[in-house]
Amino acid sequence: MPEPWWRAGPQEVHRLEDRVSSLYVERCHIDRDDNAVVLVNKARVVHVPAAWLAVLLIGPGSRITHAAVTLLADSGTSLCWVGEHGVRLYASGHGVARGSHLQLRQAWLVTRPKERVAVARRMYDIRFPGEKTSGLTLQQLRGREGTRVRRLYAQHSERTKVPWTKRDYKPGDAFAAGDDVNRLLSAANSALYGICHAVITGIGASPGLGFVHTGSALSFVLDIADLYKAELTIPLAFDLAAKGLTSERDARTALRDAVVQQKLLPRIVTDVKNLLVPEGTVLPEEDLAGLWDEEEGIVSGGRNWGSDPFDPGSHLNVIPDTDGSAPS
Repeated sequence: MPEPWWRAGPQEVHRLEDRVSSLYVERCHIDRDDNAVVLVNKARVVHVPAAWLAVLLIGPGSRITHAAVTLLADSGTSLCWVGEHGVRLYASGHGVARGSHLQLRQAWLVTRPKERVAVARRMYDIRFPGEKTSGLTLQQLRGREGTRVRRLYAQHSERTKVPWTKRDYKPGDAFAAGDDVNRLLSAANSALYGICHAVITGIGASPGLGFVHTGSALSFVLDIADLYKAELTIPLAFDLAAKGLTSERDARTALRDAVVQQKLLPRIVTDVKNLLVPEGTVLPEEDLAGLWDEEEGIVSGGRNWGSDPFDPGSHLNVIPDTDGSAPS
């Protein structure tokens, strides 16, 4: 039976790493027209192919129809409802993944101290390319990362001639805190969080099961985003401030362009998979409709596990005596 006209077919769902990273909308009506998302405000109407988006960030003053949400879900596009300037994530919808094997692997790793430390160390190895970190404790690695980031701030300040004192961040209202560079950093980081969140949910991992960060529903998002801040959001914020481009939109659009130029989406996909499933690790095949069993592991679902009533060995036969008395 052919797919209904309103449902995106498999040939129209593009691989996550090939998509446009993110699109932020605010103060508009979001609808659908065939397989495109339609953005309507007082100024214009814009059509966006749904299957080309990794994540749609929905800002204040927006409303979205049921038809648009259905299209985006069928297309494997993540939805994030965010606050003004995109700096707070209120809610999110699922991505394209339908299996749970990667999430189960992640839960197994994060609940075993030895394996969790090993993943955290691999994250620091990505952030310290070419450095030997094998003999350092996690506390020493955190200290080295702090020193490295402070050095980066100073280097980019000197390069761009933009004054820098310290990172000023106000939880809950990040974009309102600090000077222009700090506000640009907060805006660019929030967009990077949305992109990382889309990739993590899109490939079937959990955004909340972090290895370095913990306690937040976005702990793993923060872990992964930290891998790229040194090469993306920090230099970008200083470059924009040097050009006098200090709005939140400037940071978001500049990051979007950088993500495309540096092919960040496939890198995130590869890094997440390598962190959770290193080379040589074999994940068991997964039945998407399976049932867990304490002895057999996974058994097939979609079937009735009750006894066959027509199998003589599967039920109790009660046959009354010929005189009509109760069975003994």
